[in-house]
Amino acid sequence: MSIDKFQLLRNVGQFDNVSAAQLPCGKLTLIYAENGRGKTTLATILRSLSTGDAGLVSERQRLGSQHPPHVIVSRVNAVPHTFQNGGWTASLPSVAVFDDAFVAQNVCSGIEIDTAHRQNLHELILGSQGVQLNTSLLQHIASVEQHNRTLRERTDAIPAAIRGTLTVDAFCALQADPDVDAKIEEAERQLAAAKSADAIQNQVALQSLLLPEFDAEAIKTLLSRDLPTLEAAAVAKVQAHFARLGHGGETWVSQGMKRIAPASAGEEREVCPFCSQDLRGSELIPHYQAYFSEEYEVLKAAIAAAITGINAVHAGDIPAAFERAVRTASQTSEFWSRFSQDIPAIDVDTAAIARVWNAARNAVLAVLKAKQSSPLEPVALPEDAQTAIMEYEAVRAGIASLSGRMEAANATIALIKERAAGANLAALTADRDRLVKLKTRHSEPAAGLCAAYLSEKQAKADTEALRDQARAALDQYRLAVFPAYQTAINDYLGRFNAGFRIGAVASVNNRAGSSANYNVVINETSVALTAVNGPSFRNTLSAGDRNTLALAFFFASLDRDPALADKIVVIDDPMTSLDEHRSLTTVHEMRKLCDRVCQMIVLSHSKPFLLAVWNDADKGATRAAIRIARLGAGSTLAAWDVTQDAITEHDRRHALVSNYIANGGPATEREAAQALRPILEAFLRVAFPTNYPPETLLGPFIGLCRQRVGTADQILSEPDIDELDALKDYGNRFHHDSNAAWQTAVINDQELTGFCRRTLAFARR
Repeated sequence: MSIDKFQLLRNVGQFDNVSAAQLPCGKLTLIYAENGRGKTTLATILRSLSTGDAGLVSERQRLGSQHPPHVIVSRVNAVPHTFQNGGWTASLPSVAVFDDAFVAQNVCSGIEIDTAHRQNLHELILGSQGVQLNTSLLQHIASVEQHNRTLRERTDAIPAAIRGTLTVDAFCALQADPDVDAKIEEAERQLAAAKSADAIQNQVALQSLLLPEFDAEAIKTLLSRDLPTLEAAAVAKVQAHFARLGHGGETWVSQGMKRIAPASAGEEREVCPFCSQDLRGSELIPHYQAYFSEEYEVLKAAIAAAITGINAVHAGDIPAAFERAVRTASQTSEFWSRFSQDIPAIDVDTAAIARVWNAARNAVLAVLKAKQSSPLEPVALPEDAQTAIMEYEAVRAGIASLSGRMEAANATIALIKERAAGANLAALTADRDRLVKLKTRHSEPAAGLCAAYLSEKQAKADTEALRDQARAALDQYRLAVFPAYQTAINDYLGRFNAGFRIGAVASVNNRAGSSANYNVVINETSVALTAVNGPSFRNTLSAGDRNTLALAFFFASLDRDPALADKIVVIDDPMTSLDEHRSLTTVHEMRKLCDRVCQMIVLSHSKPFLLAVWNDADKGATRAAIRIARLGAGSTLAAWDVTQDAITEHDRRHALVSNYIANGGPATEREAAQALRPILEAFLRVAFPTNYPPETLLGPFIGLCRQRVGTADQILSEPDIDELDALKDYGNRFHHDSNAAWQTAVINDQELTGFCRRTLAFARR
């Protein structure tokens, strides 16, 4: 929908408080203003409305105003667009503005072209569809840059203190190992072994631990032994006698029996070693001899040997030696356990073992001693003694099991010795450090930091893929757009009678996005946009050329806009710095463009240019003309009577003379008389441009005409020359060059009327 009117212009530029509600715009709207009256302000307001850039209006707050700008632009059958409180209620993207800002943004600033110009021109060439593709690309590029910044932050969050010499990528790539703790321990042991190689080679292996056995069955057998050949009655009598003898009686008798033989030496009979009496009559002696037989001695010896054996194996230095062996084994185990987890711990309670051991030994000795006192009396092993032996055997079995593990560990110890002898300390250190880093990588805080880094890295990779896709789509689009745009621009440059064209229009990708590049072709010679020395854009194109190029860019970009029919095109002073020979073609191109768009608004300080646009426009379309006029110290909008300003001075003089012929009157007679000579001069310049160029006087022209009468180059006939000469003489009476009293020359109405008719008649030849 087109713009209806500038409903309110308050506190902006030269406009203090202007309401133009009675000045509607048309499909073609011309706005005339002298320089400095506010034409650029209106163009800037429309540019701000198009882009939504509120700063363009805010920065034009009226000097001295206490209040910010307030602007209302109404549209046909739509809600007005209001600028208030530093912003628009809604933008109007369908407005396209050509003004100095367009030139400065897309072509050059003065005579210089920089990167921003090329980037803006790139968007202009691409059009709305391409801009969307390029915007998408730029968004992805910006996202990649943001990813890079975030990655740098997350990289810095994983310092070398926790990753060592590894890069962040290598550190975060370490795969988790559920057995890492065990492997670190093993690596630490191997490293410790390598560092203690000499001590390892000098350290002995684990020595077995042994506890002596109590042979319960043998003890039971010994306790149950007696002398089966000895009669029970004899045993009873002997033992009864022993009882009468008191404690130790049996031993005393036993010792006495051994002395019979020595005492009887040289005797014919056995005698008592005590009284030398003949023993043949003793009833007990035969019983004693049976009782203290060889078998009896063997039994007693067996009992004594058993007691001695128990003491030899289970008493004396044996327990202390066992305790020392345990202590040594513990120290040895502690040494080797630094290098392997397969070394059994020596956790032996020697005090507890000693208690169980002593209890078993004492119980066995007690029963053996009781047997020793009565060798021939079978004795059963008491239950408490059996229990003590069983408890001891349990302890002994535990020690035997531990000893077996110790012997098995000696194979590991041998391997430790072998490895330590040929260990590579640097390699082992590296292995240990790698495992430590691996554990660190999957422990907090490194695990969380790496997860954040890898997540961001993947997000960057995803965004880069989208960026590459967007760039490929944009490049494909450019392949068609840029050559076509170059053709369109050169077509317009040809219509504008430009003495140059452009070539090599192409898109250039860079880190900041994309930009357009081209060169200027003059006389089939390419001129670069920038050059340190030699021809370039800045020193080969005039101001008019640069403005023509900008106008060609603008028109070509509109041609490629699929929504051109909905566009509101604003053109601000396109004739600025344009050469005159381009004015007519510019007017024609604007007329054709006006037919294709929703609305065209043209602003200029040149009345002839605006009049040409007005006259060239489609007479069937609605047209409106507005003038920015001075109002006190500011400006206002007023209706502009284009028809009145379209009348030329020649038209005015002709109308003046015609009116005098018809009506006469002293009020206009002198003006009519003064207009006669200029009417003739204007006619002759049009009728005879070769022979009557500007600055030519009537007298010399008449002389030239008389010279050529009757020749092939004749200009006027003799009667016409005479008539022109007469008209000149009369007109000179009222012209300052030929009559010093021209302002007071006497005028005769009848004479003047006649010469007015004759002058107009001559100008119609």
